[in-house]
Amino acid sequence: MHDPERRATRVLITGAAGFIGSHLTEYLLDRGYRVTGLDDLSTGSLDNLREVHDHPQFTFVQGTILDERTVDRLTAGADLVFHLAAAVGVFLIQGRTLDSMKTNIRGTENVVGAASRHGVPILVASTSEVYGKNTKIGLTEDDDRVTGSPLKSRWSYAEAKAIDESLVSAYVNERGLQAVIVRLFNTVGPRQTGHYGMVIPRFVRQARAGEPLTIFGSGAQVRCFCHVDDVVPALAALIMAPAARGRAVNLGSTEQVSIGALAQRVIQLTGSASATTQVPYAAAYGPGYEDMERRVPDCSLAGDLVGFHPGHSLDDIIQSVNDYCKETS
Repeated sequence: MHDPERRATRVLITGAAGFIGSHLTEYLLDRGYRVTGLDDLSTGSLDNLREVHDHPQFTFVQGTILDERTVDRLTAGADLVFHLAAAVGVFLIQGRTLDSMKTNIRGTENVVGAASRHGVPILVASTSEVYGKNTKIGLTEDDDRVTGSPLKSRWSYAEAKAIDESLVSAYVNERGLQAVIVRLFNTVGPRQTGHYGMVIPRFVRQARAGEPLTIFGSGAQVRCFCHVDDVVPALAALIMAPAARGRAVNLGSTEQVSIGALAQRVIQLTGSASATTQVPYAAAYGPGYEDMERRVPDCSLAGDLVGFHPGHSLDDIIQSVNDYCKETS
């Protein structure tokens, strides 16, 4: 059995070539950890890891979390596991629902099962999507889920992630797994792509190109966005916090903005002459698509556990994405 109380040096990150995974990889390498990154590169990219690809403490393995043997072998050599690999993004979930559910359920079962067998503490990334259509301002971790019909593919991601959370909880209660679940609320920053429905990088790309910013639905939907540089240190702290084990923890910002207002702020901050255009949900995602009016977290638990307090404003986030687009264009 691994000793979770000592500083771990060997870390496995699933989804390491993704947006959050690559930032976490850099963060841990900078602090002396040995990191193994597993990614199938279906949505991640080796370009995200170019700053650390030759780092002597980093090993990249191209593979899938659906490969139980690979997952087991890599977990056996780790002191901590960060499970970030998942099929994400509205367009991907809508277009490839079956594959997405397989990755998000069976893949997580492989990773969590391996962590349990080898006695390795694990952090499992979940999502604010599990709250569904609950519009309470200040969602806490024990608030009810309000979701639509399971026959609508829109809710398949939320359902899969809820199953993941139940799976982790069962392993904690029945097998003694040392695990923490983190529910992420719209994490944004450099390297995030708009290809899978991520709104801020999509808006920034459109604004920089002088194209109309495409608003799906009414634009009145309210969201909160948190910078990846605020989220990553909290992930590293939570996996080491004994009081977090067996719990779900929200990570996000409480700065609210409507999607319509967000589009205008992107236009202003990028100095763009772009206009906006609205596209009905049915035209963007197909008939029967449902969305939620408001999603605002209460992150006081993360504050109590590890001192989490986001330091980046929404304007900071937009500017950082714009700067990244300038550097990489």
